[in-house]
Amino acid sequence: MCFSYSQLSKLQDVSLRNCAVNGAGDKGGIAKACPNIRSIDLSKNLLSSWEEVIDIADQLKHLEVLNLSENKLTFPLSSPSPTGTFSTLKVLVLNRTGITWAEVLHCASGWPVLEKLYLESNNIVISERPTDVLQTVKLLDLSSNQLIDENQLFLIAYLPRLEQLILSDIGISSIHFPDAGIGCKTSMFPSLQYLVLNDNQIAQWSFMNELDKLQSLHALSCTRNPLTEGSKDAQTTRQFIIARIGQLRTLNKCAIEPEERRGAELDYRKAFGNEWKKAGGHQDPEKNRPNEEFLAAHPRYQALCLKYGAPEDGELKTQQPFLLKNQLLTLKIKYPNQHDQKVIEKQLPDSMTVQKVKGLLSRLLKVPVSELLLSYESPKMPGKEVELENDLQPLQFYSVENGDCLLVRW
Repeated sequence: MCFSYSQLSKLQDVSLRNCAVNGAGDKGGIAKACPNIRSIDLSKNLLSSWEEVIDIADQLKHLEVLNLSENKLTFPLSSPSPTGTFSTLKVLVLNRTGITWAEVLHCASGWPVLEKLYLESNNIVISERPTDVLQTVKLLDLSSNQLIDENQLFLIAYLPRLEQLILSDIGISSIHFPDAGIGCKTSMFPSLQYLVLNDNQIAQWSFMNELDKLQSLHALSCTRNPLTEGSKDAQTTRQFIIARIGQLRTLNKCAIEPEERRGAELDYRKAFGNEWKKAGGHQDPEKNRPNEEFLAAHPRYQALCLKYGAPEDGELKTQQPFLLKNQLLTLKIKYPNQHDQKVIEKQLPDSMTVQKVKGLLSRLLKVPVSELLLSYESPKMPGKEVELENDLQPLQFYSVENGDCLLVRW
């Protein structure tokens, strides 16, 4: 397919991936043929030096996106970085180019408006703090740089505009923000909103406790870590992460709705209630003094007690084990205000909380949990309807029995 010069001059997005490009070609040829290119993919080519890249970029005065991945480049540390060549560049991809951190900082003075920098798989060691460079960067991808540890991350902790940090597959297992105590926020990573920690070695809940110290964190991805894999119940793990990081709105790309956060925090509060009591926790605020060890392991627990009230003894009693057939209740479910909905039968454990029943019905009916009102009627009490008003109580608390009928309204 042939292009006329007039067609080439209109090109804005160009991909030359794996096309054996080894330089700029004839002097001024690119500027003459394609002066309006804004995005160019030169990945997996034969470019060998940063000077060759500069020769190309010098001719593209509107360049905003440049992908140089999989070119084995040499970068100058002696010659000054050119000013003006990359004056409009916003996105730079340097995955698998062999660049070092010192070379990044040296070249970065020539990237005055850069917003996204991708440095995956370069064996990078963050050796010094960026000074007067990378100050405009909003996204930084350091994935698959296995030599990076938590102390190196502190060197990039004060990039003022850094909103997204991608740290997948760097082998990290621990993090600690020494400037922030229990329940406090760190001054590090002040703008960080989205953190990606997939494919790492995170195995301790203390890691999640530390992430709660990040003042702007709203979204987290942390799949394929020992903490989130294995035989553990995935839903419980998700609940505990949500409960431990108070401002999180998205976890593993799934939005956290207010109803899910409420349920997660209540379940977490109940799950560790006995431990809290043994450590010195008490329903009476004046006697509520859990020890330092408990507070370090569960920094948000006291805040959750303030939010929902301290767990009561009745909530924390361990149910006596008995046969599963006696735990399951067969219940009819009716919708008094929805005449088109058929009556159905469900088997539910009598230990199931009202909150969990609402969650089940919400998924079944595609109705938000917050809009559901539950009550029940029993053949033993004809004409009487009992409201299930406390979300935290199990069905057995309200004496719901086999053959009773749940009434669902919204």
